[in-house]
Amino acid sequence: MTNANIIEGRNPVIEALKSGREIEKILISKGNKEGSIKKILAVAKEKGIPIQYVDKNKINQISVSHAHQGVIAYVAAYKYYEVDELLERARSKDEEVFLIILDEITDPHNLGSIIRTANAAGAHGIIIPKRRAAGLTAIVAKTSAGAIEYVPVSRVTNISRTIDYLKEQGVWIVGADMDGEKLYYESDLKGDVALVIGSEGQGISRLVKKKCDFLVKLPMKGEVTSLNASVAASILMYEILRQRDNS
Repeated sequence: MTNANIIEGRNPVIEALKSGREIEKILISKGNKEGSIKKILAVAKEKGIPIQYVDKNKINQISVSHAHQGVIAYVAAYKYYEVDELLERARSKDEEVFLIILDEITDPHNLGSIIRTANAAGAHGIIIPKRRAAGLTAIVAKTSAGAIEYVPVSRVTNISRTIDYLKEQGVWIVGADMDGEKLYYESDLKGDVALVIGSEGQGISRLVKKKCDFLVKLPMKGEVTSLNASVAASILMYEILRQRDNS
């Protein structure tokens, strides 16, 4: 994330919190817990914003103004959308819902690549968690090659609850996992669907996997047992597009 995406100082951070500005995380110098810091901590906790305690030297290195007062907030480079806005995007076009759910994708290059492919494949939006995941940073924007301007991203507190809500809206949840019952091209991926892609190292978390309506897998013929998350996502997104175009 670039320095253009930071807010420095206690009052500026408090105002950003009050305004509803999307904040990725807040850095606070170690041992700094008095006065207005308590208010920042309380509001951040209420909003589910991650807090990191770091050495003062670290904050000094990041600071541009050199008037940080021991607090720096990283803000989103781009706007986040509500899940309902993603659903409405599909319905306003009279199209079947096509969403991508990313379960703790932490590499911003992977997120950017997935956004780029999502735009090309006609997905209506991407859902990411607030914690333990890459957000919409300058690196993500650059890797997406401009697609970040066209693909709405929703950032939610709880992926499992979001999946439950999507099911209530008639959306089928399809997980990409090596334990899948069928190969991806043998599965029916038409209709309103949300494709779940797991993290680079761990795959889909156990709880999220249980929430999926069914799992699909990619054939793996070589010695390596998994693909890069953005590559796997691309293959599956284009299979969904292929099935829709042929239906």
